[in-house]
Amino acid sequence: MKDTIRIAGVIRESIVDGPGLRFAVFTQGCAHHCPECHNPETWDFNGGYDCEIEKIIKAMDENPLLDGITLSGGDPLFQPEASYSLASKVKEKGLNVVVFTGYTYEELMELEAKDPWVEKLLGVTDILIDGRYDKDQRDLTLLFRGSRSRGFFFLPGLIQRLQRGEKQHIPDGGGVGEQHGKPVDAVADAARGGHADLHGVE
Repeated sequence: MKDTIRIAGVIRESIVDGPGLRFAVFTQGCAHHCPECHNPETWDFNGGYDCEIEKIIKAMDENPLLDGITLSGGDPLFQPEASYSLASKVKEKGLNVVVFTGYTYEELMELEAKDPWVEKLLGVTDILIDGRYDKDQRDLTLLFRGSRSRGFFFLPGLIQRLQRGEKQHIPDGGGVGEQHGKPVDAVADAARGGHADLHGVE
C-alpha cells in the first residue's frame, strides 16, 4: 500500500464534515470541476503536496476527542490506494470514516469492479456522501451535503450490498440537523468557505 497521499491540507477539528468531531483531509486532484465548487484549488492534480500517511495518523493521535476522519477534496476516489491506506489505519484505531466523492453511487459500483483499491476503500467507509455539487440544487438544510444532487449513505457491509444492488439512503427530508448544538445551516457555508484556510501536517 502507498505510504503517502497527495493533499491540499487538513482541518484538525471539524464539526461540518461529518458527524461528531472530525479530522478532515482534503485530497488534491479532482476532474469533476463542479461549477461554483468551494475548493477549486484542489482540482489540479499537480497541486498540493505529498504527505506521509503516518504523519496524519500521528496528528490524529494527538486528539483523543476525535470521532473519525473525513476524506474530501478534491476527490479521494482519484487516489483510491492512498485513501484506503489512510482510512484502514484509522479504522484500526476504532474510529469511523466519512468519504466525500463527486462520483455517484452507481458510478462507484462500476469503478469498484475495475479497481480493487476502490472496492477496498468503500469497504472501510462508514458514511459516503456521493454525487457532484449542483449550484442550482443548493440547500443548506441538508446534513453535510449543501446540494440536493448529493446522496448520504451508511455503508456497513457495502460490498455485499453493491453485489445485491441495494443501498441505504437518508431521504432529503426537511428540518435542520444539529451537531454539537450548532444548526447545520449556520455552519454549512463556513464548512465550504472555510476550507480556504487549510493547514499542513508537520
